Amino acid sequence: MKILKQILAYITWIMVSLLLGIGYMRIVLGPNNTSNEGISYLLYMLYNWGLLYVGLIIGFVIAFLFILLDVVYLKKKLKKTVKSIITRLVVLLVITVIVGGIHYILEKVIDII
Repeated sequence: MKILKQILAYITWIMVSLLLGIGYMRIVLGPNNTSNEGISYLLYMLYNWGLLYVGLIIGFVIAFLFILLDVVYLKKKLKKTVKSIITRLVVLLVITVIVGGIHYILEKVIDII
């Protein structure tokens, strides 16, 4: 039962990190200004596909780094309290900012992506 609770907790954290990844891509891409008619519909669909595809990849990177950090360090230091959940959420947001910064540097500065 303890393992099932742990798996469910990690699935919840993965979902939060995926939403953070998609949210980051929404900030990077900005609003979708195309209409839903004619050739603009194709651009609208490509925008949404790119938002989802790249956002999920970034979200999985965030989730991987968070779970790795949680298993190696946070689980040993934190007990099961509300403070530990807030600490994990702050760590998740910090990882998101770091991954977003690395993504920005690789895309805009170095022009690799």
